[in-house]
Amino acid sequence: MRHLVFVIALLAVGTPALAQQRPLITEDPETIGAGRLLIEAGVDVERDVFYPVSGLQGNRLSAPTVGVSIGVSSIAEIQIDGGVYQRLTITDRRTAPLASLLDFTGDQTSDVEDFVLATKVRLLAEGTSRPAIGLRFATRLPNVSNESGLGHDLTDFYASLLLAKTIQSIRVVGNAGLAILGDPTSDTPEQNDLMTFGLSVARAMTTATELVGEINGRVNFAGVADPGAENRATMRFGGRYTRGPVRVDAGLILGMTSRDPQIGATAGLTWVLNAFRVP
Repeated sequence: MRHLVFVIALLAVGTPALAQQRPLITEDPETIGAGRLLIEAGVDVERDVFYPVSGLQGNRLSAPTVGVSIGVSSIAEIQIDGGVYQRLTITDRRTAPLASLLDFTGDQTSDVEDFVLATKVRLLAEGTSRPAIGLRFATRLPNVSNESGLGHDLTDFYASLLLAKTIQSIRVVGNAGLAILGDPTSDTPEQNDLMTFGLSVARAMTTATELVGEINGRVNFAGVADPGAENRATMRFGGRYTRGPVRVDAGLILGMTSRDPQIGATAGLTWVLNAFRVP
């Protein structure tokens, strides 16, 4: 809570903020625009990440993380997000349901990252007294294997309601939704239903510079959660600098549960261009 108060106080101190991008993960309902292409890439470093299904704990490097958003109309976009490479340097191993499937030697394991395919639609533009409203539907593909200890080999589905409002130089974005996660530890087909949430604040300091912060996570109301479906939450805060079509960013990641990274950092680059004409 002290971290969250610090972030809000830091952000509440001049030009309106644009739609959220890196280093935040809370989704803004505004889309990038018809015929536009957004390309982003970054590097994430996280300390003390725990994988409850495989029992591995360690320090993770993800590089590069990539994302592409395609503006198919003035109110809709298609998103592809994932990562080319991730490596976990193992500091601890614990008893876990799928620990027997691990297939690597030494104290490091690596793989690609799961890719997420999503569609975002803005339902209502922001008005004088109302927020912008949108919907996002996403599917996480099972690109990461059980054998690496970093994945589940299952497909997950997400649906979220997106809200956003700009007040002078501050933009506030909220997400609330449902996550349907497969259960990799069950002998029979089962699923876990969780609530997802996100709240972010972006504060424009100049026409080119913003300070940003958020809290983002998920909640399982089923009592005792299955491994891999536990409560999760992280806080991020950092900054962005935009020059023409290019934006650079950097941020700090703070885990709020024992399964989230204790601390981490992210940095990246975003490029927006007019790519094609929508008929």
